[in-house]
Amino acid sequence: MPNRIVRCSRAAAAFVSIVLFAQLASAATDTWVQLNLKSHPSARVNAPMAYDPAAKDLVLFGGYDGSTYKNDTWIFKNKTWVQLNPPVAPPARTAAAMSYDVQLKKIVMFGGFNGSQYLGDTWIWDGAAQTWTQANPTAKPTPVTLPMMFTDPLNGHAEMVGGYDGMFYQDITWQWTGTNWKKRNPATWITARGAAVVANDLAHRKVVIFGGLADVNPVNTWTWDGITWTEESPSMQPPWSFYTPATYDPQLGEVIMFSGSSGTNDTWVWTGSDWTMLTTQQTPTARDSHSMAYDYASQQLIMFGGESSTTLFGTTYLLVVH
Repeated sequence: MPNRIVRCSRAAAAFVSIVLFAQLASAATDTWVQLNLKSHPSARVNAPMAYDPAAKDLVLFGGYDGSTYKNDTWIFKNKTWVQLNPPVAPPARTAAAMSYDVQLKKIVMFGGFNGSQYLGDTWIWDGAAQTWTQANPTAKPTPVTLPMMFTDPLNGHAEMVGGYDGMFYQDITWQWTGTNWKKRNPATWITARGAAVVANDLAHRKVVIFGGLADVNPVNTWTWDGITWTEESPSMQPPWSFYTPATYDPQLGEVIMFSGSSGTNDTWVWTGSDWTMLTTQQTPTARDSHSMAYDYASQQLIMFGGESSTTLFGTTYLLVVH
């Protein structure tokens, strides 16, 4: 049981437009570089992280440090970590999910696990004001840990699918309307799972999901176009991965995922139709439960934390592409 847990609207088009400068890179010179930062979050796992275009920084919240469930808020800004002290903070948790909502110009966070409960509360991060506000929707998804969250490719709202409620893995897709959660009813539903690899594939205006934990085989790849789920048939797939983040890298024009529960330290890319391995000169230690997002302000893909066996990491890496 996991406890670590149609057309684009103007807003969605604006979200997609930030990646139109994508450049294909030569894999032979791509590399992971560890940053030596004086200030950074403590070592932890499963801390959700997302980019806030309105405030132009990465936001990281909470996680689990091996003994304590955290509720601290950090931003990665000007190439360093800064801890914030908002007047109100969500209760401590790990394995929540969060994503940017283009329509609201804010980050939406849902769910997680606090050591004894699966959480079903919704919190909104206003990067301009640097404040957390708890939402009070009338329609609420089942409290879960390790759901997958992303930005809708069509209208730019935050969306969520899956997660684990302590007994069952979920398969419902939800959309945040700005004040409420709305259940989606696609023609095809993704099979139930939690802790899966998920990222917005901005080059193809879709969301990609791979792997995760489930009662039925989750070692497959699905895409979401804002209307329905489609199971893809790539010629190659990464090893089964869960507790593994991913993000879109506009310099490569592809979705990037690093390592995961397979125990390898490989870097994989989703091209829009297939998975391929990216060869890098240097690579971090194999890990899972880390955090990853692309920082558009500094034009760097940032990876933080995670664990390998019983070792927790508090290190920050960036992926340098040429």
